[in-house]
Amino acid sequence: MIQEFCSWLKNEKRYSIHTVSSYMSDLNQFKSYLAQHYPNTELTNTKAPMIKSWMVLLMDKHFSPTTINRKLVALNSFFKYLVNEEKMDKNPVINLKGPKKSKRLVKYLEEDEILNILDSFEFEDNYEGIRNKLIIEMLYGTGIRLAELIGLKTNDVDLISASLKVLGKRNKERIIPINVSLKQQIEKYIDLRKNVAGSESKQELLLTTKGNTLYPMLVYRVVKKYLDQFAARTKVSPHVLRHSFATHLLNRGADINAIKELLGHANLAATQVYTHNTIETLKKVYKQTHPRE
Repeated sequence: MIQEFCSWLKNEKRYSIHTVSSYMSDLNQFKSYLAQHYPNTELTNTKAPMIKSWMVLLMDKHFSPTTINRKLVALNSFFKYLVNEEKMDKNPVINLKGPKKSKRLVKYLEEDEILNILDSFEFEDNYEGIRNKLIIEMLYGTGIRLAELIGLKTNDVDLISASLKVLGKRNKERIIPINVSLKQQIEKYIDLRKNVAGSESKQELLLTTKGNTLYPMLVYRVVKKYLDQFAARTKVSPHVLRHSFATHLLNRGADINAIKELLGHANLAATQVYTHNTIETLKKVYKQTHPRE
């Protein structure tokens, strides 16, 4: 039943492999809990109190509210699917609420930290160094996700119109403009890429030194290698560069709806998390400059 549901997510709903894998893991965890604490209870006979008791157990094990809510989303989707398939009469999750998440400010780098990396640091003058700079410049200059970066194809780049076509979550395409600096870095990289790609027609834009497709851990290593030298106060990651992109645009007066489109968010609520950072920045400036402070 779980396998059928996950196949439906992948083939019909077009969910990413990562999301499908996450859903499957969460559902199998709940199935194991059910077998241990409610023997002989089929998934189709799940009741709300059973799910509540599982959530309590997860909280006792110090799972974060974010993780528990994610698991609840997986259960909700699964039982909704079973109801639609007429294998259940009612979705037991429908009236359940997960634990409240504490509001945390997203982590980002200051503008001068990133500018020091991109403008002052001397990257290696070879394919690897130029590609690594492009990785950082592209993550910060466009705000794209790690998976979107790895999935970029050579024909997704339009240097004439200075734009990038990105395939986001659920195969939703968006167009992102690129600045002059990023455009120049792409042009520089493409000249060297020909030698690495060889005679094979590689579609992926960014390649390893051996001409293979990039993989997530490599991108993490690249980001950490360079950003750690300038951002000791923040735990760096590709997603921190995405957060920095959005935060800096907002701090400089960009419209939040425009940022939503650039980031590929499905709704404005996901983008509004960056307004908290802007407010904190304003408070900091106020305290440092107001004569009554």
